Amino acid sequence: MKMRIVGTLLTIVMIGCLAAAQDTMKKPSPPKPAGGPSQALLDGWNDVGRKLIAMAEDFPEDKYDFKPVPAERTFAEQLLHAANANYFFTNPVMGVKLPGEEDPKRDRYKTKAAVVEFVKKAFADGAAAIKQKGDKGMNDLIVDVFANQQTRVSDMGWGLLEHSGEHYGQLVVYYRVAGMVPPESRPKK
Repeated sequence: MKMRIVGTLLTIVMIGCLAAAQDTMKKPSPPKPAGGPSQALLDGWNDVGRKLIAMAEDFPEDKYDFKPVPAERTFAEQLLHAANANYFFTNPVMGVKLPGEEDPKRDRYKTKAAVVEFVKKAFADGAAAIKQKGDKGMNDLIVDVFANQQTRVSDMGWGLLEHSGEHYGQLVVYYRVAGMVPPESRPKK
């Protein structure tokens, strides 16, 4: 009789534990719906911008003129080039005159703070252009001055985003050659 009571109690306790465990398990939720085309571009744009800005803010100012080999751009020149290239997307989208040069001169951005500010502004301006166009404007046509042909806003935006990603990859190498770990490769807290 005692064994039956103990067995019954154990069964009740186990059932209670299983029920409590099921209540604490996260209930599956349906996946979030996909964002629109402009949101997808904006998310990618902001992500690579965040990475380049983090590098611009993190890299020591006394190493801003570092380059792995003489034929390469300096760290600062890489940032200035990547950021300025954004304006070959942003300016046509916003109906503004193109930048006068593909690569801004380093002597115009003498300090780390000036370079960081320029990189932040270039990505913020691009984000504003993408938001202004929205989903409906992604198929609008603009002229790609490098190819001298019409292209969709979205295609040009993705192209410049990829360009920025290429320079991000180059700057990762600059970090490693300089004996440093890039911000994105550091352990997360």
